[in-house]
Amino acid sequence: MTSGTYAPAGAGTAPGAYATLATDVPLTPGGTDNAPGIAPTEGTPTAAASGRGDEHGPAGTPGPPGAADGSGEPATPPAPPRDAAPAASGHRAAPTAQPRAETFVRCLPPVLTIAADRTYAARLTTAPGTSDPAWFPERWTLDGPEPYAVPLPLGQPEEADSDVLPLSDGRVLIRRRVADRHTFSLLYPTGPGTGELPLGAIECTDLTLLPPSPDGMSAYALLPGERSTGVWLVAGGAFGPEHVADVPGHCSGGTWLDREGRLLSLDRQLPGGGPVKAVAVDLGRGGEVTPLLQIAPESNDRLLLADADSGLLLLRSDAPGHDRLGWGVLGSCLPVRFPECLRPADVAVTPFAVQPGQVLMPESCAVALRIDGAAGSWVGVWRPAGRRLHHLAAPEGWLTGAGFWSREGVLHLPYEQTGAPCAVALLDAPADDVHGVGANGTQPSVEAAPPAVCKPVPLGRAPLTGRRVPG
Repeated sequence: MTSGTYAPAGAGTAPGAYATLATDVPLTPGGTDNAPGIAPTEGTPTAAASGRGDEHGPAGTPGPPGAADGSGEPATPPAPPRDAAPAASGHRAAPTAQPRAETFVRCLPPVLTIAADRTYAARLTTAPGTSDPAWFPERWTLDGPEPYAVPLPLGQPEEADSDVLPLSDGRVLIRRRVADRHTFSLLYPTGPGTGELPLGAIECTDLTLLPPSPDGMSAYALLPGERSTGVWLVAGGAFGPEHVADVPGHCSGGTWLDREGRLLSLDRQLPGGGPVKAVAVDLGRGGEVTPLLQIAPESNDRLLLADADSGLLLLRSDAPGHDRLGWGVLGSCLPVRFPECLRPADVAVTPFAVQPGQVLMPESCAVALRIDGAAGSWVGVWRPAGRRLHHLAAPEGWLTGAGFWSREGVLHLPYEQTGAPCAVALLDAPADDVHGVGANGTQPSVEAAPPAVCKPVPLGRAPLTGRRVPG
């Protein structure tokens, strides 16, 4: 296996350039690091059935003075005028409004979880105007002419630490903690009421639901153990919760790498300690583990988002010296890039959606980012080829951090307002300046690795690792 190597400035390479993804490691069968004798995870089911990274510094900390993207614009935009009205449901939102100030921040539960096919979404919410919040699940339908919400209350309020996750058939999975167990049920509307199908429970202390599976009908969870992390299928199995795999080490995160819900990326720290590295777990082969990100030997490399169509990866790594946002291409020989425009001063930047449908064109994918600063939260849009971060105002009442792209490059932002409890604003992706050949964000910041070192796996052996960036 050939992993990436750290390329310091001054070694015949461009400053701030770092190594490639571990592209020669197949994500399909071909070796596992599951060690014998690893203690199984706790958990027992109970029946019920780009720019260059020229300056080191973390994303969200002050950067160097002047332009961050080479365009002559300041690293953070001037305050736009306060004269734009919120967008109505299904209409384009004006991108020139002042980023809204946060008046209320809800930490629990998550604001909105969107299904992988973007047909439904779900959240826990409360009735407006109540002094003592009574949480209940709510399902949003997003694939019709107009979005609408269906409440799914039961006989008693839910706890705020419960989780909900929408399936593609319209049912909503809910996870509840009951004493030392986590129970799972499917909720669905039944005329004026709510139906509930119990799925079973897992006895454990901690449990984390993974993002919605791309197949639309399955749901998975991570269960931490003493020396390994268990992956459980909690919805979509034949007999209630099923143990699928054990991954040695402590795992967090969770990003799907394919359209079938088989290849899962997790951020793992080995039992003996050391850096956190993103690995690929093949659930179709009992949890075989292969390296995914290896930027520098001691760097912490976490995967944030992945697009199965283009192979674009959004990651966070401290290989440049501090935590930085970077991007790479699955199966490419090009190095990971850390664009300077993705570290504007005095804000935190988090990607939350990638434009789908850009097959073999990762540099053309629009990426939506949540930007949090003293003025509140707003939206950023960036493309690897554009090398510029566009700042756009979010609609008033945006469910912060929630949204998705259409294939045509329209960003959908769910929001709620007085008189519009379930609405979606539409934002067109801003156009980028056309750069000449060699400045489109896909050229490496260091000299290309020799062919003998970088050996991508053939497409027939690893479908997700055979992509190449055009040019």
